[in-house]
Amino acid sequence: MREVSIAANYARALLELARRANAPGEWGVMFGDVAAAVERDPRLKQFLDSPRVSEARKREIFGKAFGDRLPHLLVRFLQVLVRNRRQMLLSAIAVEYTRLLDDLEGRIHADVTVARPMDEAGQAALAERLTRIMGGGKRVTPVVRVFPAIMGGVIVRIGDTVADGSVRTRLGRLRQLLAAAH
Repeated sequence: MREVSIAANYARALLELARRANAPGEWGVMFGDVAAAVERDPRLKQFLDSPRVSEARKREIFGKAFGDRLPHLLVRFLQVLVRNRRQMLLSAIAVEYTRLLDDLEGRIHADVTVARPMDEAGQAALAERLTRIMGGGKRVTPVVRVFPAIMGGVIVRIGDTVADGSVRTRLGRLRQLLAAAH
């Protein structure tokens, strides 16, 4: 729990820096890419976590690796994370940053499960329909997953709310009703 609140504090600070640079979306993508690179590369993760490598050396490597690729303030932010021994919170900070940015931009993510892949037009129509249903001025962005076992229909999860319109669930309910009738 403590790490989550620490990550949230750093994410708020990063968002403020990004807003001052008029690029919160771009900074989120860049920071997320750095966090993902650390998660994917065990050697990089080990390097950042190693007590054998000095904090100064880690900051120097961040400066050399990203100095010409990322905005100066973003590189400095990464170096501050290292100085404060918080570099292993990169992923948690990226997740929290995305949540804060979504709140700022009035966006909600919906986990959507379908039986067959959807094309872009279908996903756009789904996003529009979910946005209308949710109301409140927030735009819904569906994150679509394909799970053939639901047979058809759709399952939508937004936060703690789940709407299950899958064929599998409907068949299960029908089975229960028929069993209760006998």
